[in-house]
Amino acid sequence: MRVNPNPYPDILAAIEQTQQQINTDEDQIASGKSVNVPSDNPAAAAVLVQNADQTSQADQFQRSIGSVQGEIQSANSTLNSVVESLQQAISLGVEGANGTLNEADRAAVATQVQGIQSQLLSLANVTYQGNYLFAGTASQTTPYVLDPSSPSGVIYQGNSGTNTITLGNHFTLQTNLPGSQLFSDSSNGVFQSIQDLITGLQNGNTASIGTAVTEVSSALNFVDSQQVFYGSALNQLTSQQTYLSSETAELAQQEDTAGGADLTAVITNLTSSQTSLQASLEAVGQTSQIDLFNYLK
Repeated sequence: MRVNPNPYPDILAAIEQTQQQINTDEDQIASGKSVNVPSDNPAAAAVLVQNADQTSQADQFQRSIGSVQGEIQSANSTLNSVVESLQQAISLGVEGANGTLNEADRAAVATQVQGIQSQLLSLANVTYQGNYLFAGTASQTTPYVLDPSSPSGVIYQGNSGTNTITLGNHFTLQTNLPGSQLFSDSSNGVFQSIQDLITGLQNGNTASIGTAVTEVSSALNFVDSQQVFYGSALNQLTSQQTYLSSETAELAQQEDTAGGADLTAVITNLTSSQTSLQASLEAVGQTSQIDLFNYLK
């Protein structure tokens, strides 16, 4: 039987290997992951890197949805207020067309409609986080300003551009409608119809008032139909949020499968390694005592 006259290198190598395994096990227990550095499992590490990129992208899309969702909700709410203002204008117009009203009464009604005109101007110039919602892509430009020389009483300073945002792979969404489309349509203009109603009331011409009421009704119906755009956009955002949440959950499951630690097995292995380390250390101690005894003899 051959006896190794110098067992120290083998014992020390075994101790080092066991200590490395203990360190690995402790890292896995602390992190809950089986892959803490690429060398732990290069193939799994590559999968985890790709998974992390996809998760980060999905998170970014979710944040973008949160940002644009508030903008679209604000625009949608504003158009609700526009519709309500136009409904009030129609009621006042019907009242003003009553042949029993005198000039002073109609002047009072005209003043109320002028107040609605101011409300509509304010609504058309609404902002969200410092950006004008209805200026097209010219979000830092006030869309509408008063202009007595204009037939509608206002002029549009924005543009006809629209904004789009990417919210997923192969998924983009238009997020706005320009004021020129919403309020200045050539046949259903909000401001033109309101100005015509004010003029009719001031002139006391019941026929003109009736015609203007019809114009305001058409403008109301047009705005109401355009508002469907924002309702649809909000529905699409909700659907995309649901999809991204599902994708994130799936990616989390894939990450756990590829790099999650089996804590029960790791703890068992750690206990075994600690026992092995202790035995190796005891062996070193015993060998040292034997060598010293032989030296003393």
